[in-house]
Amino acid sequence: MTRETYSPVAASAWRILSVAKRHWYVMRRSPHRLFDVVMWPAVDVILFGTIGLFAASRANTASAQVALYLLVGVVLWHVVYQAQIALATGMLEETWSRSVLNLMVTPMREWEYVAGVALFSLVKLTAALGGVALVAWSLYAFSVTSLGLGLLPVAALLLITGWSIALFVTGLVLRFGQGAEALAWGILFMVMPLSGVFYPVDSLPGILRPIGEALPTTHAFAAGRAMAFGEATPWGELGIAAAGTAGLLLVGLGYVTWMLRVFRARGFVTRYS
Repeated sequence: MTRETYSPVAASAWRILSVAKRHWYVMRRSPHRLFDVVMWPAVDVILFGTIGLFAASRANTASAQVALYLLVGVVLWHVVYQAQIALATGMLEETWSRSVLNLMVTPMREWEYVAGVALFSLVKLTAALGGVALVAWSLYAFSVTSLGLGLLPVAALLLITGWSIALFVTGLVLRFGQGAEALAWGILFMVMPLSGVFYPVDSLPGILRPIGEALPTTHAFAAGRAMAFGEATPWGELGIAAAGTAGLLLVGLGYVTWMLRVFRARGFVTRYS
């Protein structure tokens, strides 16, 4: 890029694309990293789809809905899961390769790095949902397109939720080191049973219901199920989910920014160099 054509916006765009490209090269040279993108979604569809068919075979109206509950849950769950795991492991990739110090001495700003990893996470998300859709259609005659365009805002909210949780996990890794890496995979599985991914939240034990109701994911999954069953768009649920997601995003951004200041001030970069 010549001096005449240089602009801050173009420079940021190049840096964001470079980060995404770097993670693409890592994925291409390490096929085993495709497990989370290809194999895990396929296993989930087979597991929950088969449970749903078994329940539906018990031939009553209520059990016949279980298969749809589970398949819709799997599709929406992998939106939030893939978004979170891709962004969280993007930062972990730099710690594994001892590249954190290298990143910190470049002109790249923190938000550009996050944007680049988030961009690549969309590629992984597309691949994972494509695999989910293919397995669900070929084995269970369930077409994801039958869910309709109304599920797009639900998917967008779950995507942002996944990114928000990943930012929080990144903050924990910056502050507490590689010992916090387990949260990159485990934290969402603490949220999953409370969010009513495969069942209404009122099925939870009474003591856990208030926690479930407070999560934005709960309302996003409830809205997704309602639209999948052909009901009118539940704007109330979507509004609660949007407000909760916005709050969660602010918390994630605030926490990772705070931890980044602590990371620099205390010299924690020596842990990764």
